[in-house]
Amino acid sequence: MSRTRTPKPRAEPGSGRPRRDPVVPPQHGAWGFLGLPLLLGVAAAGWSPWLPELAVAWVAAYPASWAVTGLLTARGRRERFRRAVLLWTPLCLLAGAPLLVTHPWLGWVLLGYLALFAVNLLEARRHRERSMTNDLVLVAECVLLVPVVAGVVDGVGNALTTEVLLAMLVTALALVGSTLHVKSLIRERNNPAYTTASRVFAVAAPVVVVAACAASGTSGWLAAPFVLLAARAIWWHDPGWRPARIGLVELAGFSLVAAAGFWTL
Repeated sequence: MSRTRTPKPRAEPGSGRPRRDPVVPPQHGAWGFLGLPLLLGVAAAGWSPWLPELAVAWVAAYPASWAVTGLLTARGRRERFRRAVLLWTPLCLLAGAPLLVTHPWLGWVLLGYLALFAVNLLEARRHRERSMTNDLVLVAECVLLVPVVAGVVDGVGNALTTEVLLAMLVTALALVGSTLHVKSLIRERNNPAYTTASRVFAVAAPVVVVAACAASGTSGWLAAPFVLLAARAIWWHDPGWRPARIGLVELAGFSLVAAAGFWTL
């Protein structure tokens, strides 16, 4: 029986020191995606002592799924993801297990998320981790968290109130708009179709939110952040910006959307 040799850690350029395997995904903008549905879920449904555990399980699930995906599908040196798997997966399980025991219906939710994760794995095997399909799956996972928060707070029977549905709509519009805008500035900056799609979507979003607010009797101020996001897509569309600056603008936009949710829902 042959033994598999573990590759030696790579050295930092110019330092001679081994480079430690990463434990955090390099897609830093995704953290804002995780926070927005949590905040809007609280804005729509209120608070529960179980929410801190849900938040820990939810946030830990992102780097855990990234690490598991890398361990299963990376093209080279898959073992570099092992450290992250061993860090984040137990944390996610420890936070999520009590929730599953006390809220058994979350088992069905978990199956739904596993089905979405299967799509992530399929895209990763095709080396399409940055595809629009993969990004929209992440958006769907985030949108579905809003009724999960509401179900944990008020019971599964109150997971789809008018406020929760509005919060889901706002989450979807903010995250899809952000995805299109960022892609048009970075990975698809040479593709004018993405710029057009980003601007059309950004202009349509406040109209959709105003119509939804009017139909539900909610204050139209919920649409105010989307007016600013439309301005960002039209007048602040500068592919010369560094990714960090783009990310800060998107994070500010998410913060405004969350604040509007707490103000109106």
